[in-house]
Amino acid sequence: MANTIIYAEDWAVKLQERLSEPTKWKEFMNVEYTNTRVLHNPYLSDATVQTGTRGTAYTMQDATETDESITISTYKILPQVIDRADLAQSTYSTQMVLADRQGILLNEAIESAIYANHAALTNFGDTGGGVLGLGATTIGVSATNIDDIIRGIKREVNKAKGQVLASRNGIFIVWRPADMEILESFMQANGFMSSDRALNGNSSLDSTFTSTAGGVNYMGVTNYASNLLTANHVLAGVKKVYQIGIVKDTYGQVVVTQDPLNVSGIGVISRVDYGVKAWNNVLPVLFDVNVA
Repeated sequence: MANTIIYAEDWAVKLQERLSEPTKWKEFMNVEYTNTRVLHNPYLSDATVQTGTRGTAYTMQDATETDESITISTYKILPQVIDRADLAQSTYSTQMVLADRQGILLNEAIESAIYANHAALTNFGDTGGGVLGLGATTIGVSATNIDDIIRGIKREVNKAKGQVLASRNGIFIVWRPADMEILESFMQANGFMSSDRALNGNSSLDSTFTSTAGGVNYMGVTNYASNLLTANHVLAGVKKVYQIGIVKDTYGQVVVTQDPLNVSGIGVISRVDYGVKAWNNVLPVLFDVNVA
């Protein structure tokens, strides 16, 4: 008698293969894999530097510590059922394609959740008369101002005293695909080297010019494109300071159940538990770019 048996370990291997591949959010987010429910990140408030002259008294100040935390209580789940006859008639490779697809969809769900948290970030937009800065009025991205947007974000990072973080981690922008097209056109039109890179296709593929997730390094910024952004919002800021906590014992794992909900077949369930947070001290260098 020939039995068709699917092992959870097989599915988990396929999920891990896909989930461990480079993705945009893994490049610019500060990712912490943990089984802790609450992540704490306390910070000290800055004390006031005093001015005095010889012989005058100074005032002692308290060291004030404030606790910030993320509670990892939200999850994305992907439960699917395969009829037992379909399971018997399908090949093992077909089943692993399904496992691979679950991994893709989970990664996209995480990325969408990150972008949906835009209201927690610092607004960047048109402050009036086309001047770009810390405002909520939308910007119409065009070939005449896309470089201004990049420079404006870098300026606001510097104004927020984020130069050290930016020098260490780098700066990123996640554009909409149409914005990326404008950027590539701008690159072609400005300078021999950037024009050559754009014309040679380096803007999206060449590893000498791009990051592993397909980002374009231009004007000192890694520029990504995503279809998952929330409408009218682009994400930008210093890399590796925007926090996401992920439960390590559920991420990339899978549960295979028999006859779920009295359906003759197997249930294949994968999930990710996560929490997203822009910490107080780095909030000034993480931007919700408001775009038309």
